[in-house]
Amino acid sequence: MESSDEEKYDSVSEDEASVSEFEEEKDDIVNKENYVKTEEKKDELCIGMEFSSDETAHKAYKRFAGEHGFNVRKQRRKKKNDKVVRLLYVCSKEGFRKEPKIKTCYSQPITRCGCKAHMTCYLQRTGRYKIVSFNQNHNHDLVKTPMKHLLKGNRMFSVAQIQHADDAEMSGISAKSTVEMMSREVGGRENLGFLEKDYRNYIYRKRMEKMVKGDAGAVLEYFQKKKEDNSSFFYSMQLDEDDMITNILWADDRSISDYNLFGDVICFDTTYKTNEYDRPFAPFIGVNNHKQTVVFGAALLYDETTESYKWLFETFLGAMSGKQPKTILTDQSAAMANAIVKVFPETKHRLCVWHIYQNAAKKLSHVFHGPGQFATDFGNCVYDHEEEEDWLLAWSNMLNKHNLTENKWLKNMFEVREKWAMVYGRHTFTADMVSTQRSESMNNILKRYLKSSYDLLSFFEHYERVLDDRRYNELNADFKMMHTSSVLSASVEMLQHAEEVYTPEVFKLFQDQYTVIGDYVAKKVSKSEMVYEYKVSYRGGPREHLVNYDATNQTIQCSCMKYSFAGILCRHALKVLDKKDVRRIPSSYILNRWSKEAKSRNISSYRSETFNGTVTQSIGKRYSHLCHNFREIASVAAEHVELTMCANEAACELLKKLEEKKKELVKANAWMLPTSNVEHVEREEEDEEVLNARGIKRKATVGRPKNKKVGPHSRYLNALETKKRGTSKRKLSFQVFDK
Repeated sequence: MESSDEEKYDSVSEDEASVSEFEEEKDDIVNKENYVKTEEKKDELCIGMEFSSDETAHKAYKRFAGEHGFNVRKQRRKKKNDKVVRLLYVCSKEGFRKEPKIKTCYSQPITRCGCKAHMTCYLQRTGRYKIVSFNQNHNHDLVKTPMKHLLKGNRMFSVAQIQHADDAEMSGISAKSTVEMMSREVGGRENLGFLEKDYRNYIYRKRMEKMVKGDAGAVLEYFQKKKEDNSSFFYSMQLDEDDMITNILWADDRSISDYNLFGDVICFDTTYKTNEYDRPFAPFIGVNNHKQTVVFGAALLYDETTESYKWLFETFLGAMSGKQPKTILTDQSAAMANAIVKVFPETKHRLCVWHIYQNAAKKLSHVFHGPGQFATDFGNCVYDHEEEEDWLLAWSNMLNKHNLTENKWLKNMFEVREKWAMVYGRHTFTADMVSTQRSESMNNILKRYLKSSYDLLSFFEHYERVLDDRRYNELNADFKMMHTSSVLSASVEMLQHAEEVYTPEVFKLFQDQYTVIGDYVAKKVSKSEMVYEYKVSYRGGPREHLVNYDATNQTIQCSCMKYSFAGILCRHALKVLDKKDVRRIPSSYILNRWSKEAKSRNISSYRSETFNGTVTQSIGKRYSHLCHNFREIASVAAEHVELTMCANEAACELLKKLEEKKKELVKANAWMLPTSNVEHVEREEEDEEVLNARGIKRKATVGRPKNKKVGPHSRYLNALETKKRGTSKRKLSFQVFDK
């Protein structure tokens, strides 16, 4: 029963005319008697069968085609009121290809060969579609069983596979590795249900769907969802006069908790720019009691002006309940310095040594890598000297030695010397972060997670991986600390006490100081009642450190002031304590932030949520839980043939039971759409109330300066890296000199 010549049909792909799986499944169950005769012959079709809709008819023919080894195309005829009255489903090899009017040098392989196989349905007065013509004879070979999984009709993602794929994509696993992993789980790619290109297309479509609202809408929805999941999550956005988002700051509850514990010193850096908008990414970084990097919050800035920094610091202060840090380490920036003075009046501002060396290598490249050892002399001025007079003399000698007395950059550095020279900062606590290069280390970490091709939403999502891995490392450190003990270099009470109170990493630092006291000589200079004054030198050398010890309250102070900026006693002070027969660390010199008991949080806060059948969870979590159980079943069953047969029989019975239960839920209208879709609908109106942002503000000048060198992940190369990548083979090295 073919149509007349004046009838026109529209060819569409299988994916274009689809409705939700929920509606299709419901129609198939309620009206199953209309398109199959018996449960045993679900794939058989014949003239006279009826379907509740064109989609159920399409689904039935696709199922038939998948079983017999061919693909399907769908064609329609519509009336003026767009009512579909005739359906024609044909084999994908129906008809012949039309030769293009303009020949090209390339073409797709020919797939059509004039196959006549088809199924035609007419709309009945009852509103149902009836098969009136059915031809299952093909003029070509049908696909055999080993290749049937390659047919389009047999390729699809299950809901559980989608969740599994989403988890893999968010973990940074490549598409190839994800498909290989999932195929191994089901016993081969032929059992997977889709191809690698299907997975890649799914990931691409998912990203496009997320950005339907635009970057601003997607980011707002992301933050709103995080806020719903945890009311302690903090985020704030600044809008300009055109309602465009300029600056963004966010911090989760764990970051806020970490700041309360270890926020006495923060390192703030804006040099990393891996995001689609090429905006400065500015994390607030600190160090925990394991000497590990922790993140207190992060920001994406529009520009690096005083106004932006002022908004950022004020917002950060509000997120942290008004607690100001004792010290903040930053790059040298006048705009940043102005904002810090206004917002953090109680905070000591120090310049990060790593950035100082970067700028020196850039501004003084003609001498920095030269034979005159400028880097060493400059390092002495950064770290060495305990008296200001000695430092001023050394600075003057360095300028004269290298003919830099008129250098503008060094003159500017001299004006702000109190922010970077250790002779002025020994009394300022920095958690020993002056020379640890935390910011650069964090940038190296970010390179492994964030790509310049990411849109803002992907940027935020993958940034979560950074936090998760940092925190898991901390969990491992806590576990190791609880179940192991550090090896003592000597069985003395002082080291035993230090091992009891300090975390392993901090204990190593303390032990390094204690084990060398035998090489130091302490000479008593004076005594006033119970106050002793010693001069401590290395093997009686000319360089001496002045140590004062008050025996009444066991207070001790060294001129190197290591305890003041690092929080652990120096070798000079330990030498005097040993001489005065003090066998344990005075309690006033055990900083809580370095101790094993620094964290007040319960270890249970680290644990991931365990499965609870009574609690509503995502499909992905339920899928992962079931996979774990069925892996155990498969492992046991595979050990013997009889066990395998027993497990297979039970699995078939369980699958049949689940299908029946699913039908009951559909009939009872208790079948729920995926939670994510429901939440998405419910939050649409809420997003409007959160922030009426028109979009993300872009800078007027897009792109990078032509003369600016760019490294991997689109990050600007610093002066030290450009030198290393250049023609010079000289290696740069500097060290922290002994105080």
